[in-house]
Amino acid sequence: MQVSVVSTLKRCKSVFQCINKLSSSKLKSNFTPKVDVRCLCSSSRRYQGRPVYNGESSELYDVVIAGGGMAGRAMACALGQEPSLQNHKILLLEGAAKPEMGKLPEHYSNRVCALNPGAVDLLDSVGAWEEMVKQRVKPFCRMQVWDACSDAVITMNNDDLSENLAYIVENNVTIEALSTQLEKLSSNVRVDYETLVTNVHIPQQNVVDEANWAEVELHNGECVKARLLIAADGANSSIRKMCGIDVLGWEYGQSGVVATLHLSEPSENNVAWQRFLPTGPIAMLPLSDTRSSLVWSITTDKAKGLMQLTDEEFVEEVNNAFWDNSHHDPTIDSISQFFQGILSTISPEGSSVRQLPPSVISIDPGSRGRFPLALGHAMHYVKPRLALIGDAAHRIHPLAGQGINLGFGDVECLADKLVEAAKLGKDLGSLHHLLEYESSRQRHIIPIMAAVDGLKRLYSTDNQAVVLVRSLGLQATNAMTPLKNAFISGAST
Repeated sequence: MQVSVVSTLKRCKSVFQCINKLSSSKLKSNFTPKVDVRCLCSSSRRYQGRPVYNGESSELYDVVIAGGGMAGRAMACALGQEPSLQNHKILLLEGAAKPEMGKLPEHYSNRVCALNPGAVDLLDSVGAWEEMVKQRVKPFCRMQVWDACSDAVITMNNDDLSENLAYIVENNVTIEALSTQLEKLSSNVRVDYETLVTNVHIPQQNVVDEANWAEVELHNGECVKARLLIAADGANSSIRKMCGIDVLGWEYGQSGVVATLHLSEPSENNVAWQRFLPTGPIAMLPLSDTRSSLVWSITTDKAKGLMQLTDEEFVEEVNNAFWDNSHHDPTIDSISQFFQGILSTISPEGSSVRQLPPSVISIDPGSRGRFPLALGHAMHYVKPRLALIGDAAHRIHPLAGQGINLGFGDVECLADKLVEAAKLGKDLGSLHHLLEYESSRQRHIIPIMAAVDGLKRLYSTDNQAVVLVRSLGLQATNAMTPLKNAFISGAST
């Protein structure tokens, strides 16, 4: 059965409102994205024979992927290397220039992702992971999360610390590795760089004949047709807007501030640190023995202020954010310590002592950046001959590091459905298996989005009642090893 996005999110919304009453924050549930009024997917659209554009026939492809980010490139690699699709023509359209290959920048990029084991498996299956490991990949085997308003802490790791929880990788490293694999697949995957989509026509009916294939008009005047158009063009997807797919979501009034941090002294640096502040979570993710990546979610006004500080002043703010205990309340600390003593008696193996994060001495010059944070979920992931993947389908708060992992999950799921269709001789753009993809991914993604949004709101307050409840809950969760392991397992897929 297809998942009802609206009803599920409405139920989630009622939970958020209960939290909001305690934290005095207001949910912006009436956010409505602006949809391109030039939508060419209306029911009045009719295809009369083979369309002709600028006097020339459209070039035909089995699959056109619009957007060459990490999800789009991974999709092209996954389809291009599949034996059952060797006789199929695949086109990847990317607006940016071709990345410079084979030259690793001296300085770390400030845009990184935490790849979970499921994402690594996908990248390994398309041959990209081996290339990434040759460049820069930093694993971590432990994660510590704690509350700035109490002593509550949770640590996550595999039992013997022999397996990594995730890998911190710069986005450009992943892009280059996938691009290298695409060059090896040039016999059936064509990549057009510096190419923009200006208009999209998709049929309203699930019809097999060529006259009802997806039609994609490009900025250079060319037009291509495809059995299936895959939109991987990001959170502000123009294709999603052109095809009239609405988005349910809201802005957080926060920005993500990123930078490359220099640590005070070398260490193994195999722990990821995250602290929940009333203004938003701050995370320090390992890059090397002496470098870490900062991801600080904070109110937009404060983020703008951080961007205007000198490097020395910024470093001081970062250290204060990780070390300052001025938000603590003595009464809550006393109750938390008493509760922790009970938990340690009941479950000694589940107790853990909060470690101190490394201190920061400087940042890479020019590495600071800022980007807006919001939640967004497409009302539909598919239409006849159209599928959305990655941020084009769903946008999530970065506090759990799940954004690109969900996108790679989309890639794996959609590729599996298309391979199955090809093996059975079915039309790749048929709505039947596209709906299977949509249902499968929504069942997985919607609960994660709801949980992440709920956590963000739960920790965005210093209300004493809320702080006490969440502190006791975090301590209890930390003491329940099977529950923690379930969280780790869920975040790994």
